[in-house]
Amino acid sequence: MNSMGETGGTYTEAQPGVQWYYEQYAQALADRYEALTFDGLYEGMLSFLPGAPARAADIGAGTGRDAAALARRGYRVTAVEPVREMRAVAARLHQQPVEWVADALPGLSRVEGPFELLLLSAVWMHLDEDERPFAMERVAGLLTGGGRLLMTLRHGEPPRDRRMFDVSADETEALAAQHGLRRIHRSGGDDRLGRSGVRWSRLVFEKAAETPETPEAPETAPGE
Repeated sequence: MNSMGETGGTYTEAQPGVQWYYEQYAQALADRYEALTFDGLYEGMLSFLPGAPARAADIGAGTGRDAAALARRGYRVTAVEPVREMRAVAARLHQQPVEWVADALPGLSRVEGPFELLLLSAVWMHLDEDERPFAMERVAGLLTGGGRLLMTLRHGEPPRDRRMFDVSADETEALAAQHGLRRIHRSGGDDRLGRSGVRWSRLVFEKAAETPETPEAPETAPGE
């Protein structure tokens, strides 16, 4: 097992949940995450960002790399991250005006929408098959009509020392469609950190625009 708990041919008993991993390796993960740029990571997806100053939420914001990048672009950003150690790293690394909320999927009970943009990067893989439908319903409910959801999905053998699932893009698209989210972009690529056997799907969804209700014509009395 390496310094970040990843196995290399040796089985390590998984601990329940995944937050313990981010608590224990917060600084090492920050070094890894911050080596990637927002523009490089979301190449091919940037044209789908709504115009600033739209309201945006980064769900599972980690070290704040993406939340800070969105704030620099002029968005009004809420960063959602349950792990205190990751939030502390973010506060040290980034000084952009971002509202931080201690919360997590699938419930997101402390997050108040609506948002024009939601970002879920390397997050969906931590939800099991019973949690994903509830989480998608909650995510769709946080989006305004016409709002966009940007997701990245990790594919490959999950590490055996922590909770992770290989969730297909097809499953994710079907589940999103059940909650009024239409897929408008799909692409994929190798792991930006060079991990062998790991690939990613990049998905963009759009929520149907809300149509204003047509007021009913007033009733007329007989003979009028």
